[in-house]
Amino acid sequence: MPKPLSSNTILLVKSSAPALAVHGTAITKAMYARLFQDAHIKELFNHSNQGEGGSQVHALAAAILAYARNIDNLAPIVPVVERIAHKHIGYHILPEHYPYVATALLAAIEEVLGEAATPELIQAWGEAYWYLANLLMEREAAIRNNLEAQAGGWNGWRPFIIAEKKPESSVITTFILKPADGGSVVRHRPGQYLTFRLVLPDGSQVKRNYSISCSPNDDHYRISVKREGAGAGGSLFLHDVAQVGDTIDATPPAGDFFLPEEPTRPIVLLSAGVGLTPMVSMVETIGSDYPDVQAHYVHAALNSSTHAMDRHVRSIARKHGRISVATFYSEPAPTDSAGLTHDYDGFISVDWLKHNTPFATGDFYLCGPKPFLKALVTGLWTAGVEPERIHFEFFGPADELLAT
Repeated sequence: MPKPLSSNTILLVKSSAPALAVHGTAITKAMYARLFQDAHIKELFNHSNQGEGGSQVHALAAAILAYARNIDNLAPIVPVVERIAHKHIGYHILPEHYPYVATALLAAIEEVLGEAATPELIQAWGEAYWYLANLLMEREAAIRNNLEAQAGGWNGWRPFIIAEKKPESSVITTFILKPADGGSVVRHRPGQYLTFRLVLPDGSQVKRNYSISCSPNDDHYRISVKREGAGAGGSLFLHDVAQVGDTIDATPPAGDFFLPEEPTRPIVLLSAGVGLTPMVSMVETIGSDYPDVQAHYVHAALNSSTHAMDRHVRSIARKHGRISVATFYSEPAPTDSAGLTHDYDGFISVDWLKHNTPFATGDFYLCGPKPFLKALVTGLWTAGVEPERIHFEFFGPADELLAT
């Protein structure tokens, strides 16, 4: 553990919270502008979340404010540290990168707060930053050491060959990835993701996270990627450019959203759209490894043209015997019919979950777009489901949905 914060630092940082509430976004914008002047730091980031109005700017502002407000009681930030540490593993953030962030953050605070940023306040924020940075570096080192110690484990970027490419629906395509070195892969936890470094045709690079959609094994990973619109170069590259035999780079599996090694409660899996990818990994794992676990998989899609892997999931459920599957279509096609192509028209609701799942005893796992998560996570909390029974994955920065 790093050296405890001084009482004066705690007082000064906490006293800056009102100013951060007003100017936090301006500070984070200024910080990123300074960081991105250095090309080798700029290339570490996923820039789909940056820029004017970028969600990462607002997410970081909220995180800094939360840190300031809780500086005298850091227990609430422990889950946040775990989530950030896993993101850093994915993007291969190393200890030598932290000083760049410190310099940019402190300079941004001075720039935006002006005379209010006294030398004493800047010194206090410097101490507070390095306290948190050291917590992160310790946790990241532990995760890396654990990954490297496992069979098939590695650190940093590793080349993978696209062994198979298969359309799953009108918008989702599956890729089977095997190590270019012919070795084995470290077994992921069902629900985790891989981070990829993709070189686009124009020579630029993008970094993207994609959930692993298969159960853990020693041979390969499977990702199932949705074609996104303009500006999402990663998915368009994979759908339209990448071919079987091509090589792409990935860091080891990461993420704090996964099934427990020994489930003790019923499992309720909730997903929408391409949020099904970590759920399919979980369903496959429950199907093969947990014959006595009761599980319910509830998925929402637009219609049958966009719905992927339904037959695969239902086949696993039938063989297992204790997995139930329910699907909702919000915009059924003319050829879709409830009871035939899907189970229900409309949207998944908390009221439906109350009557059709082990609502009072189950662990809920959710993945999907922001409106889906915002509605159901909030709805589950409001309906009395304890926070420790609600687990969710959201690709993109923590924003008002995740901030606490």
